[in-house]
Amino acid sequence: MGKGAQGESNGLIVKSKLEEFTWDVIKEKNTREEKWIVIEGEVYNITNWARRHPGGPKVISHYAGQDATDAFKAFHNDLNFVKKYMKAIHIGTLKDSQHVVSPIEQDFRELRETAEKMGLFKPSILFFCLHMFHILFLDWAAWATMYYFGTGWIPYLASLLMITTVEAQTGWIQHDFGHLSVFKNSKWNHILHYFSVGIIKGASPSWWNHMHYQHHAKPNVMDKDPDVRVEALFVVGDKMPVQIAKKYKKSMPYNWQNYYFFLIGPPLLFPVYFQIMLFRYIFTRKAWMDLFVVTVFFTKLFYLYTPILGFWSTVAFYFTFRCLESHWFTWVAQSNHVPMEIDHDKAMPWLPLQMQATCNVEQSFFNDWFTGHLNFQVEHHLFPTMPRHNLYKIAPLVKSVCEKHGISYQVKPLSTAFADIVRSLKHSGELWYSTYQAYHASTS
Repeated sequence: MGKGAQGESNGLIVKSKLEEFTWDVIKEKNTREEKWIVIEGEVYNITNWARRHPGGPKVISHYAGQDATDAFKAFHNDLNFVKKYMKAIHIGTLKDSQHVVSPIEQDFRELRETAEKMGLFKPSILFFCLHMFHILFLDWAAWATMYYFGTGWIPYLASLLMITTVEAQTGWIQHDFGHLSVFKNSKWNHILHYFSVGIIKGASPSWWNHMHYQHHAKPNVMDKDPDVRVEALFVVGDKMPVQIAKKYKKSMPYNWQNYYFFLIGPPLLFPVYFQIMLFRYIFTRKAWMDLFVVTVFFTKLFYLYTPILGFWSTVAFYFTFRCLESHWFTWVAQSNHVPMEIDHDKAMPWLPLQMQATCNVEQSFFNDWFTGHLNFQVEHHLFPTMPRHNLYKIAPLVKSVCEKHGISYQVKPLSTAFADIVRSLKHSGELWYSTYQAYHASTS
């Protein structure tokens, strides 16, 4: 259908002069050749613009043919600023008869308005400064311990513990900057994101954005969330094991995955898989600024530690703390998602989409620090730009809305959340095995 004419009156788009579309038409615009989305009843053609989308082309394309209203609000702090750039791709409006807001969508939008009125999107700069200070202090202390006390087992292990903590905690604070939840001005969030994830942590900020924003847009959605695109090594949920069992006659022995997870999961995620992925991203996307900050990280590492440990011992030191950090991250990150529902995209409203894919871990001072407040994963997924120190404040209201609509709101002890990862892998592996045996026996 053609592009509708646009008119403006006092800066507002006049809907009567725009072409009207039905959902039957819009839902078909979800292909590589043509992508449309709906935001607040307005229709936008993102086919060509998606490649220039600051958050990456895939995160916005995952909503092609769907209503992206709540996702749009969740990812952007300054909506008025962003809308200025949307006029060129605004092609029409949804027919009034088709613009239906469900009770659950209405309640969630009212909840967001309540959070805004409570000031829960306002960050505490002191909180983030103190957090960054403890990271930088431990980073210095890790080097100083071996520099002043030598490389015996006690100073070496103390240094290793501190630098592992630095890398893990940097992972949490770069997550804050990446979600634009520390400064109102996005520029400062981007600058500190490059500093933290690039120079302190040695990873690619653009690669992190590319992967993580997709995860938030469609959590636990097969073929859209990269965090569950793991079938080369694991099957997760109830749908993937059945699908893989029927599709492939040769594959991993997934019925043993709850055992080999301990060997190739947490130990290798950061030292091997992420290293390959981030450098492949940097060179294929020509992300030279990312390459620069990663180079600064490695230059600093070898400049500081080679005179103390020697070159190869520094390499060993690096992969050791990467392995330890990998365990820390994997157990925390997967505990909130792997045991939850994993399915194909059903174009669900924002609240039930996030709730079926996430669960919380009990609050305590240690859990808050150890997980970077991602023990409030539910609230973080619903409001990704909300500063983490405010997530606990909105939790009771989220739980109330969930109870009203009969949506499960799960909170677990930390140990139970970790154990559920293994239990979930065991269940999925057994499901794959039983399906594989039955299906291939009947087709052989």
